[in-house]
Amino acid sequence: MKRFFAWGNRLHNGESSIPFVGKAKLWLMITGVLVLLSLLVPLIAGFNFGIAFKGGSQFQIDHVSDTSPKKGEDLVSDVVADSEPRLTPTGDTAVKIETNQLSDDQMQEVRDALVGGYDVKVEDVTSTFVGPEWGQDVTEKMLRALVIFVGIAMIVMALYFRTWKMSLAAIVGLFVVMIVTTGIYSATGFEITPEAVIGFLTVLSFSLYDTVVVFDKIRENTTRFKDKRNLKFSELVNLGVNQTTVRSINTSVVSVLPIASILFIGVFLLGAGTLVDISLSLFIGTIVAAASTLFVASPLYALLRANEPAVKEQEEAVRELRLKNGAEDVPPVIHAEV
Repeated sequence: MKRFFAWGNRLHNGESSIPFVGKAKLWLMITGVLVLLSLLVPLIAGFNFGIAFKGGSQFQIDHVSDTSPKKGEDLVSDVVADSEPRLTPTGDTAVKIETNQLSDDQMQEVRDALVGGYDVKVEDVTSTFVGPEWGQDVTEKMLRALVIFVGIAMIVMALYFRTWKMSLAAIVGLFVVMIVTTGIYSATGFEITPEAVIGFLTVLSFSLYDTVVVFDKIRENTTRFKDKRNLKFSELVNLGVNQTTVRSINTSVVSVLPIASILFIGVFLLGAGTLVDISLSLFIGTIVAAASTLFVASPLYALLRANEPAVKEQEEAVRELRLKNGAEDVPPVIHAEV
């Protein structure tokens, strides 16, 4: 732990440096590949949408002695061959079975088969169904919420930082989080439920918060950058990212650990369900969001401003001063506020 904090101090002082900006094109190229793969995977594998999005029938069976998928799925398939049952344990003695939408008669037959097959009471088996219209309505509301969130985020970022380039870089980072996270869901086959979407939107808020913290430090470092001759603009941006790297890592770890605990409890103790759905999206998204802030949003902001005349002039002035003083064209160690 001491080494970690010592490393953090070196990053803050400029004694050590991670080339977030210096290798911006590399990070963005890697990001581009990940985004492309995340867009291609759903086209090949599709998404595993939950019953709330695609509609269907659902059976909840309590007080069962066998929670293995085979038994429950076979019981349903024996009654309705093309029902495509999917069993998920929701506890040590409870399971949930989702199927394609069944008729009332079919649902009653399946209920009777489950009561007999699991040797439980009639009241231990409950059934519900979700029509395709309701699922479509949920999907539309999800997309509407996403558009509203991104729109508000763009406006708030632009007003807060008073520059559209920071706002654009932050929003691109958000889109990377969205695309990569959904790509992971598609590749792994994790079920997308309303609870997962709630967790996903929460992650976007975390990503935005993390980006604001880093950008705030960058803005502090680059204030009146034209008058500074110890560091170039790009180096000031990179220093700001390095100075907040440990904080960003700590925030992410502090967030991920309890989420991982909830995920563990949900999977191994309570069984899959709402707890798992929301914690899984939070777990994946938080990790992706932290990486996006450091390796996408911040380097992209530096690149967006690289061709500004004032930035070019300042960087050239710093370079000439270093050469004039017989120094290498590399950032010096900073032991005080820049």
